[in-house]
Amino acid sequence: MLRRAVELGVNHIDTAQYYGPDVSNELIHAALHPYADDLVLVSKVGGDRDDKGGWVPAQRPDQLRAGVEANLASLEVERVDVVNLRLMDENELGSAAEQVAFDDQLAEMVALRDEGKIGAIGLSNVSTDQVRHALDGTQIACVQNAYNLLTRGDEPTLALCAKRGLAYVPFFPLGSAFGWLPRVTDDAIVQDVAAQTGSTPVQVGLAWLLAHDPAVLLSPAPGTSSTSRRIWAPRRWSSRRSR
Repeated sequence: MLRRAVELGVNHIDTAQYYGPDVSNELIHAALHPYADDLVLVSKVGGDRDDKGGWVPAQRPDQLRAGVEANLASLEVERVDVVNLRLMDENELGSAAEQVAFDDQLAEMVALRDEGKIGAIGLSNVSTDQVRHALDGTQIACVQNAYNLLTRGDEPTLALCAKRGLAYVPFFPLGSAFGWLPRVTDDAIVQDVAAQTGSTPVQVGLAWLLAHDPAVLLSPAPGTSSTSRRIWAPRRWSSRRSR
């Protein structure tokens, strides 16, 4: 599926060493290494997995650095093109003791960029104000937040990204199985549009995102592992946004 995605024009793959954990980067490396010159690998740091696979915060500057190093090793690259700083809310952090100043996190990401370990800095799970604050201090390449056809609360952040030339990468582009976001494919209107156009509800949801705003950029594998599913609607990563 990864090889076919690249053949079809996808040049942006979103990953993280803690996905799985480890499995995502291992598959990307096995399928695509050595990587094409125009393939943009985007990873993220800020979280980790415990011994049982549970989601745990890794928000301190030293943990962010360790996360970047782990991605470099597993992907076998000298530099990850873009790394998202994935912030956690109070519910995910669990205790005030685990909260880390945003500026301290940004400073570590800037240091990693200056050292050449990452090409550009992205932000994930952030507010509009946090994006604006980060832009006041450094260059940001992209923002990755929860957003889809049915869940549009992050519209102000998308508008800011469009205005400032940042790529906006929606996670949960088709909703979520966790219950706190509705599934786009379960929506009656989406299903009706799919039937009228000879498409699938998945295609309708992804097509809406790409048509909604030119700043929107999709990752290549929104919940599929089969090349038989007709979902591809790639928008190529722009070098303008990666600066």
